[in-house]
Amino acid sequence: MAGILAWFWNERFWLPHNVTWADLQSTEEAAFPQAEDLYLAFPLAFCIFMIRLLFERFIAKPCALGLKVQANGPQKAQPNAILEKVFTAITKHPDEKRLEGLSKQLDWDVRSIQRWFRQRRNQEKPSTLTKFCESMWRFTFYLYIFTYGVRFLKKTSWLWNTRQCWNGYPYQPLLPDLHYYYIVELSFYWSLMFSQFIDIKRKDFGIMFTHHIVTVTLITFSYVTNLTRVGTLTLCLHDAADVVLEAAKMANYCKCQKLSDLLFLTFAIVFIVSRLGIYPLWILNTTLFELYEALGNFPALWIFNVLLVILQILHWFWSYLIIKAAYKAISKGKVAKDDRSDIESSSDEEETVPRSKTLHSTITTNGTSGANGTNGYLTGGTCSEEH
Repeated sequence: MAGILAWFWNERFWLPHNVTWADLQSTEEAAFPQAEDLYLAFPLAFCIFMIRLLFERFIAKPCALGLKVQANGPQKAQPNAILEKVFTAITKHPDEKRLEGLSKQLDWDVRSIQRWFRQRRNQEKPSTLTKFCESMWRFTFYLYIFTYGVRFLKKTSWLWNTRQCWNGYPYQPLLPDLHYYYIVELSFYWSLMFSQFIDIKRKDFGIMFTHHIVTVTLITFSYVTNLTRVGTLTLCLHDAADVVLEAAKMANYCKCQKLSDLLFLTFAIVFIVSRLGIYPLWILNTTLFELYEALGNFPALWIFNVLLVILQILHWFWSYLIIKAAYKAISKGKVAKDDRSDIESSSDEEETVPRSKTLHSTITTNGTSGANGTNGYLTGGTCSEEH
């Protein structure tokens, strides 16, 4: 075990030339990031999750009911043992051949069976109230941590001069505010890593799972190697768009259509400017070029930059879908059904009816964030509010 640990913590991989772990041990004069500090994130992640449950129950839910958010779920399908057996044991989306067989067996017309399966699928979807509570929790956390990050960074020398991220590296003392900022952000994303299995399910689950892994890895990696200054810039930059996104979703669930449209447009602008403009020109520029100029090259930098580039690729993907959804809403005056929609529109049962004539239907659900990029935004081309 000692040999494995020595190999894993090889100083020539993690640290610049002529720097050792002994050099970065905390002393009475100065504290430096220590790998064992990260263990604090696990109990804190559990605490954050428990706070979330209490917040959604005693704060978000009363607010939702006060705002007349719909509390009831989708209409339930009438009990039918045969169809229920097919639904649970065979398929939730029967093909034409199976529909015809069930039609003969039950003496129902095909349209009625299709409607039953649609209602049965929708039965398992969360109510608007549940989605509102989840969005309100995320909005509250993102607003708090973004505000904290801005207040902290305003006092730093590296906010407006990214070269200061590398001044004196790696002998940069760990500030108490920075330590708190990092541990809370890491704990929140660990809580998301686990809660995503019980949260509202979306079709971009795989992408978001990858995103959370990259986020947690980046935060952990940058803390251990004391790349925390550029890490704080990255965290704060990503939280900005998530605040607006969750606000837009809450307005959407409250049926405040004009406010929802305005917030979604604001979110799209903030997301694209921050993720496609500021992030590559500010963050990637300093980690790919300024860091190399200041410190030379060591293996950990390659891993760090690869993770940051993966994050940028996710930004491109989500930005494309955001732009596509906004363009379709503006140019056509309506948005087609979203593949990620949690609730299937009842209009599909009879005839095709436009779902909305505004950007209201383009609001996404998973917002994102931190080095997170966010919590997932759009997939499947267009997005509706019912994710």
